[in-house]
Amino acid sequence: MLFIGDDWAEDHHDVEVQDEHGRVLRRARLREGIEGITAFGELVGRFLPEDGEAADVLVCIEVDRGPWVNALIAAGYRVFGVDPRQAHRHREILSSSGAKSDKGDAHALADMVRVRRHQLLEAGRDSEISEAVKVVTRAHQSMIWDRTRHMLRLRSALREYFPAILILCSELDLALTSRPILALLAKAPDPGSAAKLTPRQILPMFKGCRNKDAKAARVQQILRGEHLGQPAVVTAAYAASVRSSVAVLGVVIEQITVLEEEVKAHFGRHPAAEIICSQPGLGPILGARVLAEFGDAPGRYRSAKARKNYAGTSPITKQSGKTRVVAARYVHNDRLIDALQLQASCALLHDTDAKTYYDQLRARGLKHNPALRQLANRLVGILHGCLIHGAQYDSAVAWAHRHPVAA
Repeated sequence: MLFIGDDWAEDHHDVEVQDEHGRVLRRARLREGIEGITAFGELVGRFLPEDGEAADVLVCIEVDRGPWVNALIAAGYRVFGVDPRQAHRHREILSSSGAKSDKGDAHALADMVRVRRHQLLEAGRDSEISEAVKVVTRAHQSMIWDRTRHMLRLRSALREYFPAILILCSELDLALTSRPILALLAKAPDPGSAAKLTPRQILPMFKGCRNKDAKAARVQQILRGEHLGQPAVVTAAYAASVRSSVAVLGVVIEQITVLEEEVKAHFGRHPAAEIICSQPGLGPILGARVLAEFGDAPGRYRSAKARKNYAGTSPITKQSGKTRVVAARYVHNDRLIDALQLQASCALLHDTDAKTYYDQLRARGLKHNPALRQLANRLVGILHGCLIHGAQYDSAVAWAHRHPVAA
């Protein structure tokens, strides 16, 4: 077998080839792209025995996706994508001096896959549809995060020069990113022009809303009220920035809707979609996020505990002598843990058994967040069982240990 460490950069790869005894056979720097992949194959060919197979070549790299990784997998090599933290800690095992170089990183990666491959996750075993779901769901979620960032910038600016809009949002129970508010700011981005709006000009902003006449009148009243503000020249500058923010938010919100349809379409084609959507608290959007971050590679999670550990919902125990501490995991996949926490929150509203379990945790003295995390952990275990057995969620089976046995 050959063990290869691949320390990648944007335009090149430093690689080291080791044999089963850890002897360095070759070091090289390869260019990114077709030329580099061709050279990689030639390098492997020099040291792989004639009766050897591509699967006998194990590659360790600090990324688990992308054209380079896809090309290695297509060639038949086994690729292990590792977390940079894992690579850093293994490098410290080999050298405690703190020295770092590209060649040294390639050496550490090659040694890591040689001695610890049974502890590493192999990349590239997810189906193509799962990879497609991951692309669109991550784009959709990133767009939602972008909307939040732009909204917070907009709110900060309005607080400085146009507080009437924030009062309006509070009194009418409207989000700052709602259609009426964005339409209002697009038409009148400063207090002076907003105060001149008539009810007839405000009414179209509430198209499709109930009691729009009363709302339009209240909006006019708030906009014409007395509020703290800024000098005219500063207000004009703020208005220009807000006008741009509103335009950007309009595009972001529109594309969120477009991507939501793409997420539903791609997720709906996955064979496990019905099983995932049968889980309490999961619909097509959250379900797609959960599938995307867990992946669907067969055998990736040896047990429910392994899936929980990867999800970051299971606690970790730190024990030394008489001291024993059980704490939450703070190193995890942010996208996955966010989806699982949302699932648990939704499950509280729609699943009786989930709510009962949560209430029992609260009765034991746990606060909301720890109890929600434990519920999420339990739901991950249920999802694992359903996926392994190809069965949809059944509360009688999932919570059988909590249901009294009938006489």
